[in-house]
This record gives sequence, C-alpha cells and structure tokens, in this order.
Amino acid sequence: MQFKHLEVLYFLAFLLIPILVHLFQLQRFVKVPFTNVAFLQKLVLQTRKSSRIKKWLILATRLLLLSALIFAFAQPYFSNHKANEKQHFFLYLDNSLSTNAIGEKGNLLQVATQEIIENSTEKTSYSLLTNNHFYVNKTASELKEILLKTTSTAKKRSLADVFLKITNEHKSINSSTKNIIISDFQNIKKEAIDNAPENTSFVKLIPEQKSNISIDSVFVNDNGSSNFNIHIIVKNQGKAKNDIPIAIYNNNKLLNKQTFNIEENKTTEVTFSVVKTPVFLGKIDVNFNDTYGFDNSFYFTINANEKINVLAIGKSNDFLQRIYTKGEFNFTSSSLQSTNYNSIDKQHLIVLNELENIPETLLNSLKSYTQKGGNLVVIPSKELTLSSYNIFFNKLNVGKLLSQKKDSLKITTINYNHPLLKNVFEKKVANFQYPFVKTSFNATFNNATSIVSFENKQGFIKQINLPNASLYWIAAPLKKDNSNFTNSPLIVPVFYNIGKQSLQLSKLYYTIDKQNTIDIDKQLGKDEVLSIVNYKESFIPLQQTLQNKTRITTKDQPLVAGFYEVQQQNSVLKNIAFNYDKSESYLEFLALSETNNITISTSVKNTLENINNENKIQWLWKWFLSLAIVSLLLEILILKFFKP
Repeated sequence: MQFKHLEVLYFLAFLLIPILVHLFQLQRFVKVPFTNVAFLQKLVLQTRKSSRIKKWLILATRLLLLSALIFAFAQPYFSNHKANEKQHFFLYLDNSLSTNAIGEKGNLLQVATQEIIENSTEKTSYSLLTNNHFYVNKTASELKEILLKTTSTAKKRSLADVFLKITNEHKSINSSTKNIIISDFQNIKKEAIDNAPENTSFVKLIPEQKSNISIDSVFVNDNGSSNFNIHIIVKNQGKAKNDIPIAIYNNNKLLNKQTFNIEENKTTEVTFSVVKTPVFLGKIDVNFNDTYGFDNSFYFTINANEKINVLAIGKSNDFLQRIYTKGEFNFTSSSLQSTNYNSIDKQHLIVLNELENIPETLLNSLKSYTQKGGNLVVIPSKELTLSSYNIFFNKLNVGKLLSQKKDSLKITTINYNHPLLKNVFEKKVANFQYPFVKTSFNATFNNATSIVSFENKQGFIKQINLPNASLYWIAAPLKKDNSNFTNSPLIVPVFYNIGKQSLQLSKLYYTIDKQNTIDIDKQLGKDEVLSIVNYKESFIPLQQTLQNKTRITTKDQPLVAGFYEVQQQNSVLKNIAFNYDKSESYLEFLALSETNNITISTSVKNTLENINNENKIQWLWKWFLSLAIVSLLLEILILKFFKP
C-alpha cells in the first residue's frame, strides 16, 4: 500500500492525546450511607467494571474514527507506481506502405490508429514515432489529432533506429515509460528485436491475404527499328494465377493490353512493343486484387535524345570509336594541333590518347575542366616526356610518374568490387587469356584505386579521385605494337562505363527513399536553381554545378510514385519517374514462433488495455472514510444502548 500524501500520517501521533486523557481522567465518588453494606460493595464493584468497559469501547471507536480519517486524508492506494509519478507511453507506429494491407478488422494502419485513440487517457503523456515524424510528450487529445492525420509513407525506419530513439527519450523524460512497438515486422529477423529496451511490448499487425503480384522491374530493348520493346518482370508470391490483365500507357494514354499466367512463387516476363517517341512516359498497370495495391503500378521514362559528349585528343583511336557509338555518345576525335579548346568546356569525358607532351595551354584548360567536374582518361605515349606529364599531374595535385619499364607484364587481376565492374561479370574469372603490355610506366598517385592490375600487383588502370571529378590512368600505351589489351574483353566494359559514369543520364526509373544521383546536361548561373515538380508537389533537391552539367541528388523526397519534371523556372529539362522500393512488396514477416523469449501480441487494443490495467491506481480512501463513519455509528450506539 502506498500513500499520495504520506506526510498526513504524522497526525497519527495526536492519537496519544485521547489515550492520555482516558488514562488520567479522575472521577470523584460521593459516599452515601446505606444500611446493607455488603450489597452496596457488590453494586459499586459491578458499576465500576461496566463503566470501565464502556469507556474502553468508546476510546477504541474514537481512535478508530480518527485513524480512519487520517488514513483517508493521506489517500492510500494500491499500484505498481507512485500516484504523483506521471505515466508516459512511447509508441512506435509503423506506417510503411505494407501496413496498408487489409487485416481481420480492416486496414491495418487505420485499425491500429483507432484502437490507440480509444485506449488513450488524459492521465498519461505520449510520444509518437512514425516512419516520417516524431512527436514528443503529447496529451491524449493532441495524440488523437496527430493520429487522425497519420497516413502511410514510403519512408522506412529500422528497429535499431527505433530503439535508439527510445533510449534517447528515456534520458530526456523523468517519468515511468512504457514502450509499445506496433508493426507488421516485414523483412525483420528475430535478432533485430533481441536488443529491445526494457518495458517494451510488441504488437504485430497481420494481413489477411497471403498472396501478392508485383511489378518487379522494367527494361527497354532498342532493336534498331521504329519500335521499343518494353520488357516487364512480374513477381508472384502465392498460388499460381491465370489471365491477369496488364496494360501499358504513355502519359495516361492507353497503348496496349494483354493477359498473362504466372506460376506459384515464380516470376514471368511480359513484353510490349511501342512506337519510339522523343520522350516516353510509361506506366504499367496490373489489374488484380491482392495483398498490396501500391505495387500494381510501375512508372518509367525514356528520354531518347540524351547523349554523353566524349572528346579524344591525340593519336588514332579506332577502339574508342567502336566503344563510344552514336546511339549513346557524341564522340569527337582530334589531333593535338587541331583541338578546339572552346569545345573542352562542353565535354563530359576527355581522353588524352598517347600524347608525348601536354602543352601549357591544354594543361590549363584541363585543370579548369576537372575543377568543374569533367572526367579525364590519360593514356601515355611510349615516347612521352616525363617532365611534361609530371607538370600536368603536379597541377592537378595527384602524384607523379617515376620511370618507364620495358619488361613484358601480364594483366591478371580484376577488381570486381569497383563501381566500373561491379555488375559486369556474372562470376569471377579464374583463368582467361591474360592481356599483356611490353612497355609500361611506374607512377605514384594520391587517392588512387586499382581497377585492373598487373601480375606484380601494380595498377594497370587506376581511378584517381579529384575534388569534383575522376582521373583514370592507363599505365601503358594501348596501340597494338605495345599491348593486345584492345582485343581483350575488358576493354569495352572499362571504357564504356567510364563514359557512362561521366554523365549520370536519367535512368528508366528511380527508387523512392534511396539516394539517387541525376545529371542534367545544363550549366546553371550563380543564382539559378533546379526544382523537381509534379502535379501535386514541388521541391528543390540538393544540387551541384559541375563542368557543363548540374548534378542533383534526391533522398528524402519525393515520397509518392509517379512522373516528375526537372525544371529550371518554368522550363522542363528532363522527365524522370520514381517507384516504391520493391522490398515493401515482400510477404516475409517475423514469425511469432521465432520469438521464444519475447511475447508479441496481435491486438493493439488488448495490449493497451493490459498496460492501462497494470498501471491503474486502486484508491482506498473511500474505504477508510467508510470505516470512520462506521466507527462514529458504533460510538453513538454504545453511548445510547450501553447502560453500566
């Protein structure tokens, strides 16, 4: 038993006063003469005994009355916490897209929201964490207003982040806190909840359906004719399905429809052929009622007029012309003497192909070019002048050439993890026909990463990171009398990907809540900014002005799938498309059977009711007040009916 006003119990000391009064109360007896002395002595003895019993009873009832009143004013209660200790609930409500599924009682997110509202109390403060917002120390009425506005979002939050928020919350709030995690636990492993803070309860939201069809990805094949082939990968989770309708649109204009069949837990490919247009805003729709509806639509864009500008300066470069084709690149080749220096600023990639010397004019132009974000490939000449190259490298502050090496070396090592080659090979090649070089150059560079290496572990192709760009160093001339590398399968992916990464052309689509980098082939003025716009919203992304391009980066926005425009003021520079993360479509959830040491409820209502009952205060002051009244009545009855 606890007391709200413990200090009131000090008044129990005043109970000594009636006790002392009773013990020291003096009663004077009057002697009355009477003939029968023996009878009188017996009568006096009986009277004294009855009177003494009555006084003790009255004393007991008065002490009980006063004690009960004192206890009542002290407000005793039974509870697992102190009455003046404010209760606080930390609620994590998972409002990811997957919680929009239908459960036994309806929409999972809406039902969870309603049950929180119905079981909240003004006697408790609340902190609410969702995937996109955090509200601290709110009343029940404030919490209700927030929950009524809460909708699903494409943003995701890991349980580790939730637990970190709880820990930080406990440090800032001096009250008894109960943590409640409400989620469908999609793509969550058992280990993720093992580090949960104390006083944490889990509620799992369970969707009713266990079957889902989603559009996994889209790719485009240009067969050289007047049409594009649109290939759509559809994923099925659950039983086999037949005659599923699928349609393709261009900017909301229906182009074609068909149906497809798909086996149990398999993927299938659906192909549409569409007429080429300069800009294609493609939308794929699958008409099927399943667990999730957000993944039945898919958006992509085709910007057919985008190309990367590549300039090669130096000797004959037939292999570069074969790699940088007209379909994707604007490739220009010139000798050192005929180079138009005014065109350098318009290039996205420049290849210095076996120059013997680098003139100062070119050196200064290339320094300015790289400072503005232009990428550079340097292929040395067998007859190069070391001092000329070292002046160039010194200007760029990257390193220097050391010496020429005329020993024949094989090219044997591939860095499969390098971004240029990460997705090029299906598996690591253990033995292949190694290319070789007869003459190479030893060099030392700062911030360099080897892409391809010699058998002696020295780098053959290196990427040197500059402040705003990349320099790629080829350690040997590539003409056929010195190396057969141009006949190697490595030549195409290395140089092709160097070109493709020099300008991040818009992809078919981007993924929401991921970091996306998009290059816009336009250089902005000092006070100019780009914005991303659709029919509902607009925002200004992170952007950086580089050589002949502007690089924008998106992460936190947008959060709604669809088409967007990159605009400069009211001028549309590029169309882009965003889709939701495919992991939101997975029917993979934490199984209740896996959580041996942790109890997970399936009802928000029951969990909140149980916690409220545990924290409920059972007040006892009414019982003590009743006891005081009973004591008073007993005293009245004793005084009235007890005759000594």
